[in-house]
Amino acid sequence: MQRAKEKPEKTKMENKNQGQRKLRVCVATCNRADYSKLAPIMSGLKKQPEEFELEVVVLGSHLIDDYGNTFRMIEQDDFDIGSKLHTIVRGEDEAAMVESVGLALVKLPDVLQRLRPDILVVHGDRFDALALATAAALMNIRILHLEGGEVSGTIDDSIRHSITKLAHYHACCTRRAEQHLIAMCEDHSRILLAGCPSYDKLLSTNNRDDYTDIIKSWLGDKVEDRDYIVALQHPVTTDIQHSIKIYGLMLDALISFNKRTLILFPNIDAGSKDMVRVMRKKGIEQHHNFRAVKHIPFEQFIQLVRHAGCMIGNSSCGVREAGAFGTPVINLGTRQTGRETGENVLHVRDADTQNKVYHALELQFGKRYPCSKIYGDGNAVPRILKFLRTIDLDEPLQKTFCFPIVKDSISQDIDHILETQSALAIDLGGTNLRVAIVSMRGKIVKKYTQPNPKKFEDRMQLMLKMCTDATRDAVSLNCRVLGVGVSTGGRVNPQEGVVVHSTKLIEEWSSVDLRTPIADVLQLPVWVDNDGNCAALAEKKFGHGKGVEDFVTVITGTGIGGGIIHQNELIHGSTFCAAELGHIMVSLDGPECSCGSRGCIEAYASGMALQKEAKRLYDEDLLNVDGMDMKLTEPITAAHLINAARLGNCRADAVLNKASTALGVGIVNMLHIVNPSLVILSGILASCYQAPVQHIISERALDCAKNIKVVASELEEPALLGAASMVLDYATRRTY
Repeated sequence: MQRAKEKPEKTKMENKNQGQRKLRVCVATCNRADYSKLAPIMSGLKKQPEEFELEVVVLGSHLIDDYGNTFRMIEQDDFDIGSKLHTIVRGEDEAAMVESVGLALVKLPDVLQRLRPDILVVHGDRFDALALATAAALMNIRILHLEGGEVSGTIDDSIRHSITKLAHYHACCTRRAEQHLIAMCEDHSRILLAGCPSYDKLLSTNNRDDYTDIIKSWLGDKVEDRDYIVALQHPVTTDIQHSIKIYGLMLDALISFNKRTLILFPNIDAGSKDMVRVMRKKGIEQHHNFRAVKHIPFEQFIQLVRHAGCMIGNSSCGVREAGAFGTPVINLGTRQTGRETGENVLHVRDADTQNKVYHALELQFGKRYPCSKIYGDGNAVPRILKFLRTIDLDEPLQKTFCFPIVKDSISQDIDHILETQSALAIDLGGTNLRVAIVSMRGKIVKKYTQPNPKKFEDRMQLMLKMCTDATRDAVSLNCRVLGVGVSTGGRVNPQEGVVVHSTKLIEEWSSVDLRTPIADVLQLPVWVDNDGNCAALAEKKFGHGKGVEDFVTVITGTGIGGGIIHQNELIHGSTFCAAELGHIMVSLDGPECSCGSRGCIEAYASGMALQKEAKRLYDEDLLNVDGMDMKLTEPITAAHLINAARLGNCRADAVLNKASTALGVGIVNMLHIVNPSLVILSGILASCYQAPVQHIISERALDCAKNIKVVASELEEPALLGAASMVLDYATRRTY
């Protein structure tokens, strides 16, 4: 590891600084964890009094008895504490954390004004550190931030990155963290790739001869090397209740695992008091297999981690320091999932059962992994001291940011401002090919319809021409086209924009990449999905599904299809065939379906199935009744069957009842599987089926699902509106 970018003037600056006054460096420590990183730097500064004047400020949980009064270990390490600030408001909840930041901001100005440091050294991502950085930045004190640029996966990320923006200089631990800092527009010349300072002490004391004495002093005389567990779990402040649940499951699993366990109390974050309450409720402090402690000196703690059979919890020590020894680690929950780790870490992100945690213990306990030095090589402190020597106090204090080059903004005229944001929607049906310009509010501004060609080449050529014509017309209609959405029959991979397998209604339409040719011609982003899914998206944005988290849309047209919205998200399934509702089997020996199976809903209730039955009745001269106006030249359709049933044809009515029952039973199955709060029938047969299906549900569904409402869609063009909604939802969602 070395400094990422050396300034040509470094040597010159070092010479300039020689002979000048000593650099006054204030190191502020808030808790036992950050002291383990700051102590090696403090020792390095103290050993060079001719160059540095060290001031130590102690605040936060260091000064609280429940957390071990850890300021005493700072005094035992022979550091003079210049100021002790009681900044913690007790309560261990979110409000207490905010109040603690406020209290620190009230007390810090007096201390910083008295000390007048040239540099304030701040570590990590704690709320106390945010107060320190805020106070120093507002008081024009230069800040060196340690361990910026890392990603852990909780609110700590937001705090860490906030401190990064306040800090003037950065000492990071890994190459990836350095790249993150550069991506955050920090000046590369002010970033030092140093490694983690704790590794300096950790690696230098790796093989202590007295480690067995340390193990026995904390865990008892009978405990052997690698035959115990170290547990350390902290609350996750963005999901406190879930982290308390995980903590309880971890304790239960450790009790069942029946190994001697050294468990440390959690930190002072919101939720810690509840976690301690769980620990005491389970009798951990009195349990013969557990030793619960508030604090262990770092040199002893790393020996305990090094020789443990396993470490479990969500402490950063597990993913950072433990890797240097190859100690097996089980990381529970999401608190550290964003960090770089060695192969010694097993993540249990969804630790929702005791068995899952117990199984992880079985997998990890007693193993040994290759040692990892992702976070340091033992030489961080010399690099940081050298870096401090290069700081020129005569340089302007104001930070500058290295923003990427962006194009100059283009002035807007009134016509541009008044443009209607729109989508180009394409519906590829079995009969027609339709293209429409659809506004943000779901209004179809202009629609184009052509017969769908049978051949692939002709179809693609016609579709691209219709799209080109539509985008040209959009200009004159003052519509700004944001992208293209395509609704098509068959199985679709929406991630790739490919029709994987088509229905029999559209020939030569399998393994077809739709996204690439459309995007190449129109130079617009393209989204593609199945027509049933598009109907569901249309209802979600413009129809009955607006504001509904869980609903099912069923298309009742030539075929039967649909889409499922679960927790506001469209369900595609592992192979993109979720919501093939038409092929739910409702009979083992029913009529043959177009899919090749028998007894599918589509074989009973689709427009094709009804048309087939209408032709059968017509051929047997059983379709026509008094009042029907049937011309000999017109083809027989499902509409004739429905009309005959309405006019009292009992045979036509029996066919419709059978179709309605099949559809209703299939929908009951859906209610029992995904439990939506609403069913929306779409397509030309929706109004015909709505009342019978509601009746079937009331008769055949479980009591918990009988009252789920069935409604007929009021959207005239669900396929086009659904295709448009893909564009309008994504293209207007700004991502930075």
